[in-house]
Amino acid sequence: MILAWMIIILMAGGLICWLLARWNKEVVKWVALLAVLLDLILACSIWWQHGGVPTSGANAWLIDYKAAWVPTYGISFHMAADGLSLVMLLLTYFLGTLSVLCSWNEVKGRIGFYYFNLLFTLTGISGVFVALDLFLFYFFWEVMLVPMFFLIAIWGDSNRRYAAYKFFIFTQAGGLLMLISILALYFIASAQNGAFSFDYTDLLGTTMQASTARWIMLGFLLAFVIKLPMVPFHNWLPDAHSEAPTAGSLILAGLLLKTGAYGIIRFVLPLFPQVTADVAWWAMLLGVVGIIYGALLAFAQTDIKRLIAYTSVSHMGFVLVGIFAFREMAMQGVVMQMVTHGISTGALFVLAGMLKERLHTRDIGRMGGLWTSMPAMGGVAMLFTMASLGLPFLGNFIAEFLILMGSFGSNVVITVLATLGLVFSALYSLRLLQKVFLGQPSSHISLPDLSMREMLIMASLTIAIVLLGLYPQPVMNLVSPVIKGMEKSVSFEMNNHQSVISIP
Repeated sequence: MILAWMIIILMAGGLICWLLARWNKEVVKWVALLAVLLDLILACSIWWQHGGVPTSGANAWLIDYKAAWVPTYGISFHMAADGLSLVMLLLTYFLGTLSVLCSWNEVKGRIGFYYFNLLFTLTGISGVFVALDLFLFYFFWEVMLVPMFFLIAIWGDSNRRYAAYKFFIFTQAGGLLMLISILALYFIASAQNGAFSFDYTDLLGTTMQASTARWIMLGFLLAFVIKLPMVPFHNWLPDAHSEAPTAGSLILAGLLLKTGAYGIIRFVLPLFPQVTADVAWWAMLLGVVGIIYGALLAFAQTDIKRLIAYTSVSHMGFVLVGIFAFREMAMQGVVMQMVTHGISTGALFVLAGMLKERLHTRDIGRMGGLWTSMPAMGGVAMLFTMASLGLPFLGNFIAEFLILMGSFGSNVVITVLATLGLVFSALYSLRLLQKVFLGQPSSHISLPDLSMREMLIMASLTIAIVLLGLYPQPVMNLVSPVIKGMEKSVSFEMNNHQSVISIP
């Protein structure tokens, strides 16, 4: 029940934070930090126990726990973790720990309710990564939505309510489409099997007409690409990022976007292999549009948080291209991109929050020459802008290289266009560094450099992105059995998708 305990620890921690706030606000921070750290230790213990690779065959679950919940309607408390789930849990608790540390001095009011929402957002994200009952999955999908809405609406910047409502409407619309698809799949599978069940393993292999499968698959896919986000469903992201508190932006960029990619890999591809292949070319095309469009808009921004937000649109385009290339190498790159983007872009949002705290502005036109007074922050900013543009020896380079290498065998034209994203990423990354840290100082006021707490946050992120760039093999070992297991339902061979991947 270790997976259930991870969820319980976060929920209990959130409730304790809310209740303790009226007596001691300082203790609340330590309770939140302890809860997330405890989950991080548990996740690391799973990795250590299983040696990083399942031993009982391809796609074997490292942990699988199932208990009856509402058996009359086939609803079970089914949680399981394989290599992919474990990687995402490790990322969740690592970034979750840093999000608590980011909030240490930033949040002043309603601290108990703040940490309640922060921990419940992490609860929902953790549940999404381990739920194998589709009713339970949808429950956690909604759990992570509501507290994030409050984080933006209450502790965000001046335009926070508009951004929060926009985020809620987009995500809720996608969630309702997914709910309709879950119910349709549930009734079709129940009619075939003679018993009601929301269980993932029972729904795999459900046979249905191609037109029916296409409509059900689109319901799932739209919910996931809205969260990813894919152009043209990306419009909520820049507003949510720019208005959210620093920890909110870190969780949004580092974790919530990854739930969309995880959903496509875990549910869309295995449940609907044939109709997914039918839309592969269009998905790859929209991924390329997102890569280029996001990069161009990032270059045009003057708000530092909106600039970083549009880089996420661009980088998530690589994820879409890699998933629908149907190649093992590309899928390895997708998982690496999910992890490294969460670390590098999360670090940039943390830096943007630190700058906002010191300068009280997000306008890069009012910055400049900050390296003089903040050399440590400038050095860290250079490292993560280089990671964002895909410099070798850093994690993002490995991810994007594998995606492009894998997708090249599926569609040469789309891969070449996607490569332009690397050129554009150099432009917006170098512009960000130049405008904020180089050039003439915008003021002669001496600003404090990184504190010990901030140094700890940035050192953790730096070590992670450098290690993933130099030695990504542990992550690849964890997810390799999952990807190989998917070959049973989704072929990664080019000759099976020749008519799909080529231009219609």
